Amino acid sequence: MGMASEFKEFAMRGNVVDLAVGVVIGAAFGKIVASLVNDIIMPSIGYAVGGVNFSDLAIELKAATVDAAGTEVPAVLVKYGAFIQTIVDFLIIAFAIFVAVKVINSLKRKEEAAPAPPAEPSEEVKLLTEIRDALKR
Repeated sequence: MGMASEFKEFAMRGNVVDLAVGVVIGAAFGKIVASLVNDIIMPSIGYAVGGVNFSDLAIELKAATVDAAGTEVPAVLVKYGAFIQTIVDFLIIAFAIFVAVKVINSLKRKEEAAPAPPAEPSEEVKLLTEIRDALKR
């Protein structure tokens, strides 16, 4: 089997395709959550605590300077506000995944709880039943 045909077989497996779809949907979901946090939740929290913009919160380790050539050297900052926003992003995504998994698990439990219909007896069993009934008469 050639390398190309092996790769094609690998790439066309259901698990690989499902994983690719999951990654694409996950990336899109991540963008939605990031927008929710950055554009709706964090401004609301900032307003509630006195007009603080969390994305601007930082500790300046070294001030911005201009070197001998006249080029501006940017400040060195520890941006803990961006870190807080990332934590909120994570918590929202984790909660959404938790809810989705909980719903899926409850649906699986309902499937498992429903009893399967009894299997139809085989031809041999039907024939033996007919013989037994005939002998009883």
